[in-house]
Amino acid sequence: MLVELTALHWIYVVFIFLIIGFMVMKRDTTIVCIVGIFLIAITATGSLSHAVSSIFNSFGYAITELLSTILVISIIVAMSHTLTTTGINDVMISPFRRLIRNPTMAYWTIGILMMVISWFFWPSPAVALLGAVLLPVAVRAGLPALGVAMAMNLFGHGIALSGDFVIQAAPKLTSDAAGIPIQDVINASIPLVIVMGVVTTVAAYFFLRRDMKRGVLQIEASEIVPGTAAEESGQPNLLSLAQKRFFALLVPVLFIADVAAMSILNLTGGDATALIGGTSILILVLISLTSFKNKGLEKTTSFLIEGFQFGFKVFGPVIPIAAFFYLGDAGFMKIIGEFLPKASHGIVNDLGLGLASLVPLSKEVGAVTLTVVGAITGLDGSGFSGISLAGSVAALFAVAIGKGAATLTALGQIAAIWVGGGTLIPWALIPAAAICNVDPFELARRNLVPVVIGLVVTTIVAMFLI
Repeated sequence: MLVELTALHWIYVVFIFLIIGFMVMKRDTTIVCIVGIFLIAITATGSLSHAVSSIFNSFGYAITELLSTILVISIIVAMSHTLTTTGINDVMISPFRRLIRNPTMAYWTIGILMMVISWFFWPSPAVALLGAVLLPVAVRAGLPALGVAMAMNLFGHGIALSGDFVIQAAPKLTSDAAGIPIQDVINASIPLVIVMGVVTTVAAYFFLRRDMKRGVLQIEASEIVPGTAAEESGQPNLLSLAQKRFFALLVPVLFIADVAAMSILNLTGGDATALIGGTSILILVLISLTSFKNKGLEKTTSFLIEGFQFGFKVFGPVIPIAAFFYLGDAGFMKIIGEFLPKASHGIVNDLGLGLASLVPLSKEVGAVTLTVVGAITGLDGSGFSGISLAGSVAALFAVAIGKGAATLTALGQIAAIWVGGGTLIPWALIPAAAICNVDPFELARRNLVPVVIGLVVTTIVAMFLI
């Protein structure tokens, strides 16, 4: 039985298009989301005070839903600062320097290392952990700094972040918006992430080698190669070499143990996040106390503050837009109350059922639409602020098609993060561009064709998986 679409449904649709439009124009969507929440609340309740309160309540609901994700990312960034400051990351990476003998090995070694480290530390901290140490080695092996930046971008901000299998921040946002279990999104994203990653990185390597052979891309004498992270911090002797080696071995062993525990104990979602977060806190405390001794208590707090500043800076733009899209599903009842029509299945499900009765949508149309919507949401350069929209649109299309919610959600997530998470939008490329001393606009231009090729192939593959 189809529920009759009301003013609430149409307001929700109008604001979805407004949010997409503002993203295309590269404008902030926070005020648009706030106005949308207010209009939906006042239309549903007829009460000005209730509508005003709903704005605050929606933010509180969104923060509550995202808090574990914000916390774990903040803690991991804090821990990564201790590794960089003490020089432990230099020792962790040093064995891989022997593999970097030529440009080909430099590209793939740095890329794969960046992907693995980004799964546990997230890409932005991983750039600092990896780039400062291996950039000089890669340049000496014949890979231009631009090629190093491409490898770090495509494997870290692309492959690792779009799947986000360990920290699970991205699938948490999209699965909540789509109203499906987080594990369903992760499972559906695995083949798509593999296809997108392989196609994009191979295409990027092909174009990179072609331009190097033609002489279009060369190592410039003016390329500045930074020293190690510990040297730049001005504190290279906080730990002895033996202590650095101990911690360089302990950190990956603990995280590998976490992954094993997740598999054996079947830990997913919040439980997996809590395990990673708790391990990171223990590592942070242990290294801080060992390195700074008397000042260890204060330095631990200092590192945590830096991590929390980073976490809330990244998720600040996400909270308002997530608050709006939570209204499309179960969040409506908790934020505004029982003001939907009795036969309603939630705003998004109602719209999907209505769309299915009007337009005979196909899985091909759904896949192309989710890729386009995901790419558009990434235009703000965050990669995360709009993926709730991708989840909501995926739920809408899945209801209309009758299947494929997880695959469509994963596809929208991948498109959003590849475009906005740090591979195409110049202002999102700044961390990698800065550490490699290259122009972020040139880096974005280099990434464009491989990423577009990857999105096209991945969208076609998704059509067969729906």
